[in-house]
Amino acid sequence: MSDASPAAPSLGPPPARTDHRLIAAIVASALFMQNLDSAAVTTALPAMAREMGVEPARLGAAITSYLVALTVFIPVSGWVADRFGAKRVFMAAIAVFTIASILCGRATGVPEMIGARVLQGVGGAMMVPVARLLLLRQVRKDQMLNAMAWLTIPAMIGPVSGPPLGGLLTDAFGWRSVFLINVPIGLLGIAMVAWKIPRMAPTDPGPPDLKGLTLLGLALALFMTGLETFGRGVLPRGMPEVALLLGAGFGWAVVRHCRQVARPALDLSLLRIPTFNRSTLAGSLFRSGAGATPFLVPMLLQVGFGKTASEAGLVSFATALGAMAMKPLARPILQRFGFRTVLVAGALLAAFGVAVAALFTPAWPLPAIFLLLALGGLFRSLQFTALNTLAFADVPTARLSAATSFAGTAQQLSPALGVVLATTTLELSSHLAGRAAIGVPDFCVAFLVAGAVVAASTPFFMSLAPDAGADVSGHAPAGGVRRAPAE
Repeated sequence: MSDASPAAPSLGPPPARTDHRLIAAIVASALFMQNLDSAAVTTALPAMAREMGVEPARLGAAITSYLVALTVFIPVSGWVADRFGAKRVFMAAIAVFTIASILCGRATGVPEMIGARVLQGVGGAMMVPVARLLLLRQVRKDQMLNAMAWLTIPAMIGPVSGPPLGGLLTDAFGWRSVFLINVPIGLLGIAMVAWKIPRMAPTDPGPPDLKGLTLLGLALALFMTGLETFGRGVLPRGMPEVALLLGAGFGWAVVRHCRQVARPALDLSLLRIPTFNRSTLAGSLFRSGAGATPFLVPMLLQVGFGKTASEAGLVSFATALGAMAMKPLARPILQRFGFRTVLVAGALLAAFGVAVAALFTPAWPLPAIFLLLALGGLFRSLQFTALNTLAFADVPTARLSAATSFAGTAQQLSPALGVVLATTTLELSSHLAGRAAIGVPDFCVAFLVAGAVVAASTPFFMSLAPDAGADVSGHAPAGGVRRAPAE
């Protein structure tokens, strides 16, 4: 990883003529492929299970194995990008993801599918944080806000557009098309990266922290396995809980180790930067609550209201439309009000946007549900853009590799925690009420709990300085002089 020392030398400002919009669009397209694939596979799972002659629960390992590999290999991505060059690693990551997609589309049994999905996870792990690193090293601070807004869109659109697209592809062309559609996207992505993104020379990050990476890999693998299998009947009874406990134990060992070495696998000293600290830790709390929504809404519409999968998918897409509508508004809002005010207000508005879904009943017209979901997507998109930008606003250039790896790991864990939060709340509510099956009242409880978790991030954002991230937003606190965004 990069040198943890705060005094690490600067690598210099990005090129003044960098077309940050084009670079952001290319990078965002690759991330959209990864996010879309992750969400679409879930819809294709029953068809895959029927053709392979296994129970759908067994094929749940295809999802779990991908997420575990993705999370485990993210921490090493920063060191690899420094050692071999971010552009080269990004192109290789797209190639690995594309080849693995072909192998997934040709799989005939569960072991082949799991192996291909693990390889796909390795490609995704290198693709996501290295893409962010590539973008951050090519833009000036005054361009960062617009650039990060582009990266928010695939993260919002992928999870909600994946299920309906996966269903359409599976019904029309078979489940293999869900994977094979990545091939032309991947080839185009590699060509665009090679053509339009400037080369970045490799640096010498020093030897990797092998012990730290091993401990961190074990911690993440066990913890993610526990999260992704909890309450789903994929593993024998009690095994998910054991995996979670072991993962927490290895996590404690990682923290102890990383505090004692000069170049740790996880650079905990980054948490001394207030903007990175709040964006990563409080941001993870926000993302966990917000991450329950893409799971709960389609389930409520189908299980609770009896809507079809297509209807549920189209209504859920309202969140993505709200996210796209916010993109041109994010910069002027942050410049006018600043990061602290926007994050505090955004957390409360987003919490309301999640909790209000508890009022939905079968009597509600779908257009009204669509409108409220779109407003919720609007608030969450602004919050994600602010968090993603503020996280790197004060990180020195020489430490960006470590920061993107750290933030990427935290962001990968948060949605999984959101799904566990949702499933646990649904089952607990149903059990306490004495219902044999999950019903609409249980979804009401789940939305309220998720909204409360989102709101719980507010006090942490309130502790930010009034001028936090002002060099990026250009905001001037009360009584101050408006800053021109620094280059």
